[in-house]
Amino acid sequence: MGRDVEHVVFSREDRRRFRDKHRSCLDVLAQMLAESQFDFDRPMTGMEIELNLVDDRGEPANVNARVLELVADPAFQTEVGQFNIEINVDPREIGGNGLHDFEQAVRSSLNSADERARSDGAHLVMTGILPTLKPRHVRIEAMSANPRYAALNDQIFAARGEDVELAVDGVERLSTYADSITPEAACTSFQLHLQVSPAQFAQYWNAAQTIAGAQLAVGANSPFLFGKELWRETRIPLFEQATDTRPEELKEQGVRPRVWFGERWVTSVFDLFEENARYFPALLPICEDDDPAEQLARGEIPALAELSLHNGTVYRWNRPIYAVVDGRPHLRVENRVLPAGPTVVDAVANAAFYYGLVRTLAEQERPIWSQMSFSAAEENLHSGARHGLDATLYWPGVGEVPAVELVLRRLLPLAHAGLDSWGVEPAVRDRLLGVIEGRCTSGVNGASWQVDVVHDLQRAGADRTAALHGMLERYIPNMHSNEPVHTWER
Repeated sequence: MGRDVEHVVFSREDRRRFRDKHRSCLDVLAQMLAESQFDFDRPMTGMEIELNLVDDRGEPANVNARVLELVADPAFQTEVGQFNIEINVDPREIGGNGLHDFEQAVRSSLNSADERARSDGAHLVMTGILPTLKPRHVRIEAMSANPRYAALNDQIFAARGEDVELAVDGVERLSTYADSITPEAACTSFQLHLQVSPAQFAQYWNAAQTIAGAQLAVGANSPFLFGKELWRETRIPLFEQATDTRPEELKEQGVRPRVWFGERWVTSVFDLFEENARYFPALLPICEDDDPAEQLARGEIPALAELSLHNGTVYRWNRPIYAVVDGRPHLRVENRVLPAGPTVVDAVANAAFYYGLVRTLAEQERPIWSQMSFSAAEENLHSGARHGLDATLYWPGVGEVPAVELVLRRLLPLAHAGLDSWGVEPAVRDRLLGVIEGRCTSGVNGASWQVDVVHDLQRAGADRTAALHGMLERYIPNMHSNEPVHTWER
């Protein structure tokens, strides 16, 4: 949700008008889908990486406004917390050396940004949750000074009517309360975009849902929150809870959460946008003056602003995106399950694994999602997040299987074939998928490395706080080395 928002109080009329405009957008989208008015001849991919800012002591640094001034690059933007920034990487095709080019572009941008941030005493860190973060760091005072975050915060808490409980049972237990959405800023992710045709959107979205658990198992990098060792990818339960608009009574009634895996396989992108309108009240009921039906009748391409704004406040782990670029509309699947880091090459390896897998699965003659229940895919998501490389996942034809065995024996060959279908250079393909294989054979990913180092330091006499700081001191130079995490020394 990247729009600037100036409204802080919304009237009943605002909400009624927004609902009407949103429904009009849905009608127009349905007409556009029927007429195939979409750009998909050269499918583009994109990436977004959320980053933490820390000071010389490894503590969160609430300086994103100053860092963005120093970086002076429109690709970098604010995020919810003042200790966060985000980089939007220019889209490109992944065929040939495209993935290698992504890696080089991200490394160059991050190195330049980090150098400029250091001039102001700040450092960039790519990790799913900053391990030194404590509850005092995520009070409302740490929220970025952008009216849209304040408006979103007000609307979420008005809907809830009470503070948010953050409760995670993992290796240890966390139970605390928050009076703002600022804890969501602890979740720093790596988001992947894939442009698809309307005819193939459902296949690619369904395929992305089936592999979410495997993505988390191999890519987990968020084992600590507020000093507690919790899930291997604690971002998942934290994000689910930090932006939940439901009090306990509505949860008991089965009201759907805004951070949502979904509840069924789909047959069209329209299914997802229609669910957004049917199940979720508007958090930011802001209407534009244009009439999308009239625009379409005149031969113009409507922005469908209300549809897109509302979609940005429903936080699906795989989200549909409608956008207009250079006067042409397109559709994308936005994959949101992965954490940032540990290195750029690790992130791009995660991207290669995802893009290769969804290509193969989406184009199989017998869809994999026709062979497994939707609930099994959702259970895989939480198993991969909770246990990482030690997870057990369900897969058709093999049943319940260790994640590492599933990835090595079934999924990596499928990803290999998918990258070939994209036209990825064999050397690029083998290097990146080799990173995924290396994590599986070594049993080391970002989360397990963090946990192992913290345990080593505690056994040497450090308390948990000192151990977390000590681990981060090792993590940062390793991150800059761009050597895959499974090769890092402890």
